[in-house]
Amino acid sequence: MSSFKVAEKFVSINGEGPRAGELAVFLRFCGCNLDCSYCDTRWANAADVKYGLATADELVEYVKATGVKNVTLTGGEPLLQADVARLIVLLGEFGAEVEIETNGSVPLKDIVSLSPRPAVTADYKLPSSGMEKFMLTENFSHLTLRDAVKFVVGDVCDLVRAEEIINEYGLTDRCRVYFSPVFGKIKPEEIVEFMKERKLNCVRLQLQLHKMIWKPDMRGV
Repeated sequence: MSSFKVAEKFVSINGEGPRAGELAVFLRFCGCNLDCSYCDTRWANAADVKYGLATADELVEYVKATGVKNVTLTGGEPLLQADVARLIVLLGEFGAEVEIETNGSVPLKDIVSLSPRPAVTADYKLPSSGMEKFMLTENFSHLTLRDAVKFVVGDVCDLVRAEEIINEYGLTDRCRVYFSPVFGKIKPEEIVEFMKERKLNCVRLQLQLHKMIWKPDMRGV
């Protein structure tokens, strides 16, 4: 049985995504295959990061003990974890609402075929991230209205590229779509003005609640 490298686990509110503002249990795993310029969890991907080992059964017991039904699997990149499919199924079987925060570079076909099916919030990495070349646009075909695509925006060039992707793949008809500013890089009002100018219906601006409530670099929240 595989053990997961868990950088941290805690209960807080979802700071972003479809369940923003709701309580959730966070399971943050170590390791990522990307290196975004604005990454705010780079510490969880460092070779010397401190982590705990836990099996899928142990993580399920931890979640059960919290009494919180929403579970967010995050990282790093959670879909790189061996045996993650088993963990998702076990969590879903006892009634947890599982959401996966994934970076957009890992295939989703097998994950969305699981039963119970988890919800997915997939990033699309824009030019300022330096990681756009790794995006798997074929993942879009597996998303539904319970899923989301999140564009983390650092500048106006990112906004223009996001609009191109939204239109090319019909994302607002397929799933939820969010613009989230890179903290400290672009003003939210700039994003709003762009949305107004381009008449971007069904796109939502979303600010990271946890960075507004606590210190932006605080862990475990």
